[in-house]
Amino acid sequence: MSVSRVGVVGAGTMGRGIAQIAALGGYGTVLYDPLPRVAEASVEALRNALDKGVARGRWNEGDAGAAAQRVQPAEDIQQLAGCELAIEAAPERLELKREIFTHLAETLGPQATLASNTSSLRVGEIAAGVPHPERVVGMHFFNPPPLMKLVEIVAAEHSSEQALAAATEVGERMGRTPIRAKDFPGFVANRLARPFSLESLRILGDGVADAATIDRIIRLGGGFRMGPFELLDLIGLDVNLEIARSFFAQGGEVERWRPSPIQEQLVAEGKFGRKSGHGYYDYSEDRAPDPDLGIDAPTLDPEDLAKIDPAAEEVLTRLFTQIANETAFALEEEVASPEDMDTAMQLGFNWPVGTTRFTELIGAPRAVALLEHLEREKGPAYTPAPRLRAEAEEA
Repeated sequence: MSVSRVGVVGAGTMGRGIAQIAALGGYGTVLYDPLPRVAEASVEALRNALDKGVARGRWNEGDAGAAAQRVQPAEDIQQLAGCELAIEAAPERLELKREIFTHLAETLGPQATLASNTSSLRVGEIAAGVPHPERVVGMHFFNPPPLMKLVEIVAAEHSSEQALAAATEVGERMGRTPIRAKDFPGFVANRLARPFSLESLRILGDGVADAATIDRIIRLGGGFRMGPFELLDLIGLDVNLEIARSFFAQGGEVERWRPSPIQEQLVAEGKFGRKSGHGYYDYSEDRAPDPDLGIDAPTLDPEDLAKIDPAAEEVLTRLFTQIANETAFALEEEVASPEDMDTAMQLGFNWPVGTTRFTELIGAPRAVALLEHLEREKGPAYTPAPRLRAEAEEA
């Protein structure tokens, strides 16, 4: 079925952003929220955002005006009738999403594609009980949707190629880059990002360096725009901890995904990051900018790392090794193709390179040797992936 009209359920920040890029992509767009007058206010905010985008040169006045005319608020979910694709952007509560999908299934025809913007729930669980589950897919956008170019197209067990193709086409016309993801906790980007924070927290707990030093090493030697601890402070330690707990539980309590006791303690103390004024950093203090050391990051070149800090080699080899290991596990489970994994991390999290490049930098033999050493010392959080072992043996 060709898509000409898109419905969005949930008029919060994510839903409004998705509706905006749908309208800019040329789709007639209906934005619905169950709370009275929320959709109307959200559409007004969306039109203001379109005007601001013109002032910032993101699109021209004609495109903004046309998009503003294409999007309409709805006070009743029945007004989504006639949409060939509907995207649910409600809070991350399974029963709520199931209820929404039940209403959508009743309102839209059996040929319409139903998509969830969930970031932490399995699409198959949301689709359970929905008539014609083959039409249910995931369309996971990143926040804020008008700026972030990635959308993960998630294939649940019963998702049809027709529904996946419709979601992919819509994502492309919205100006996003779609990648195909398996219905696994974290999908692609959120899963592959796990080592960035969790291994950094283990490095901190081992006393290798303090948080500010680890951040500086990872920015200067890893090429990341933000270090893991300043990123956690920005997200909110409490928010991130809940994500980590959910991921750990849904992923079968795999040891390498276990939430950090350091973060548990800080949250218990009310240190949530920037919003509370204190997390891994004290925000009453100014911090000096990084020096320009002339390093072409990411790198493991000993001369470059020596310019940064004595702990730089240990920090980066451990981080790159765990990124390589998670990548190998994900490839074994066919979560996504190597190319889509790289795209996910560069567009979804602004990583300097994709995960396969970090694997190349560390090299499978060096990664496995370090993992085996750390596994003996610290336990199963460092168990090497069978695929990574095989690559090491072949090298």
